[in-house]
Amino acid sequence: MSAIETNRSHADGGLGNVVARVVALVGAWKDTRTTRRELSRLSDRELDDIGLCRGDIGRIARGL
Repeated sequence: MSAIETNRSHADGGLGNVVARVVALVGAWKDTRTTRRELSRLSDRELDDIGLCRGDIGRIARGL
């Protein structure tokens, strides 16, 4: 006689993971956008004080 597991969701790794990944991607995009905007507002002198130049902003915002 075999047993049937009825507690298992049919969406294991399916839609729930897709939604979680989309939410995570949107959150990361917003963080990158905010970081880029805030760093862009700094003057060249302020950026130099923290060891950055304008060319570093995109890389820093992406977390690379």
